[in-house]
Amino acid sequence: MELWQDSHSESTLELCSRIWLGSASDVAEVNLDDAHSQEEAISLIGMIPWILVRCSDWTMIPLENLVSISKGSGTKISVAIEKIIDLNGAAFALEHGVDALLLPANNNELWNAAVAIASKKDSITTTSSTSVGIDNAKIFSINSSGVGERVCIDLIERLEVGEGMVIGSNASLLALVHGETIESQFVPTRPFRVNAGSIHSYVLMSDNSTKYLSELKAGDEVSVISSSGGVRKCIIGRLKIERRPFLIIRFKTKNEDVGQIILQQAETVRLIDKYGNALSVTELKINDEIMIRQQNQMRHIGKPLEGEMDEK
Repeated sequence: MELWQDSHSESTLELCSRIWLGSASDVAEVNLDDAHSQEEAISLIGMIPWILVRCSDWTMIPLENLVSISKGSGTKISVAIEKIIDLNGAAFALEHGVDALLLPANNNELWNAAVAIASKKDSITTTSSTSVGIDNAKIFSINSSGVGERVCIDLIERLEVGEGMVIGSNASLLALVHGETIESQFVPTRPFRVNAGSIHSYVLMSDNSTKYLSELKAGDEVSVISSSGGVRKCIIGRLKIERRPFLIIRFKTKNEDVGQIILQQAETVRLIDKYGNALSVTELKINDEIMIRQQNQMRHIGKPLEGEMDEK
């Protein structure tokens, strides 16, 4: 996504793709104020390389209409933005978003926010089909672990069957915990939720860092991982923390590396076995093989670094 500077009187700002001088042969400027001006903008799609939209009263629906109609037409959409709160809506309208943001040159705070969102959008575009290496590990110990604070991670979108998050006590050995997407005769599904376990545990974030469950907050972006190793990014909507009884589940890789995860002792909490089946933690047995994500690196403030670290 391009960032345009709406002034030629100031010095060019970092990551500026274009300085808008008020007119250009490849750009049609439209003040999008009502249904008539929306029709005017639509009539230009396919006729010119760029349409620059200005909204006197910011509304998303007309912009979404232009984004939808312009896809595949050869016409790109740029929109003038003056408030930080409007950046995300424009950048991700209908998931695709506009092709450029026109920003005033004298608002550094707005520019910094736009640069961050543009980088995030480019990252999503280039990593939409990413995957992680999934390994198997064999359970060798299942024990009661007392009562403590359990964290449920509630997302702002639904999980599919076979998806969850990688979580555990060891940053290098995280177990794939299934979402609450499987029906039960006792409780309804919570397809937006992963019961992530004890508050001290690590979870994999969308940027490949880890965070403790205690550090998470609404708006954070985590990695949702499928049993095939596919990864997508999801935003946390809320965290639900309650005192619950726990099980401590220890597992070992084929290389004899040992990991553990502490999860709520409940039928609705599930790990995923080597065949992709969801297994309730209350039905686990010694020698069951579960899916894990292994990365043999030390971490500092959640960031992977080369070096040795041993967590037990």
